[in-house]
Amino acid sequence: VGDIMLKRELKVNFKNFIIWLSIIVGLFLVIFLIYPSIINGDNIKDLDNLMKIFPEKVLKAFNMDISSISTAFGWFKTEGFVFILLLTGCYSGILGSNILLKEESDKTIEYLNSLPITRTKIVITKVVSGLIYIFALILLLAIFNGISLELSGELDYKQFILLSITPLFSSVVIYFLCLFLSTFTHKTKKMLGITLGIVFISYICYMFSSISEETEFLKYISIFTLSDTRNVIENISINPLFVGLSFLISIVLFSLITIRYNKKELV
Repeated sequence: VGDIMLKRELKVNFKNFIIWLSIIVGLFLVIFLIYPSIINGDNIKDLDNLMKIFPEKVLKAFNMDISSISTAFGWFKTEGFVFILLLTGCYSGILGSNILLKEESDKTIEYLNSLPITRTKIVITKVVSGLIYIFALILLLAIFNGISLELSGELDYKQFILLSITPLFSSVVIYFLCLFLSTFTHKTKKMLGITLGIVFISYICYMFSSISEETEFLKYISIFTLSDTRNVIENISINPLFVGLSFLISIVLFSLITIRYNKKELV
């Protein structure tokens, strides 16, 4: 029954996965196609002069103080990665907020309850299904971006691989957090607003935390701190502390989800 349910979950969520993957790949494809014309000739000097206008703290918020946008890879490490973190975070949050809740809104919860399967098993199957799609999204994006940047002529392989892994740490935690919050409601529309709020407010906190010492405390309440992209760009390494924190938070949230879902009155 478990294998059948997992296949069902993967099939049900496949269409949304393809839509999100296509949107993100399409966005980066357009940028990679037009970027060579932007950075040709005198445009590079114009870009560098433009960057000098902005305060150093603003540049630091986008990692532009440690990476030039005069190349496609430089853009990818700065503005490009803002898109990746936000979009993968949104996808993971929306997936988490709906993966359990949609059974109630679609009135298919009765079907699940009729199966010889416990609620804990339902949670495990759905969590695994969601994680498969999050990993697949980040992996396929990394492959596409890697090929595109290789064709552009500049790519630090180790830095790129480590950088491509970092969205996992924030996306998985966002996924579990939104899944946990979804166990407190029966309405998917309400969760959409909450999910997008969590993602964007969290990223704003992450961005402002690097602007000054007064706002540095904001990094402790931002989920995106777990991705630690700045450390990867500067030191070409992933801080094991954030890997461990992501894993620990995910385990705690998974336990709370299971407890909460077993007690929830389903409609």
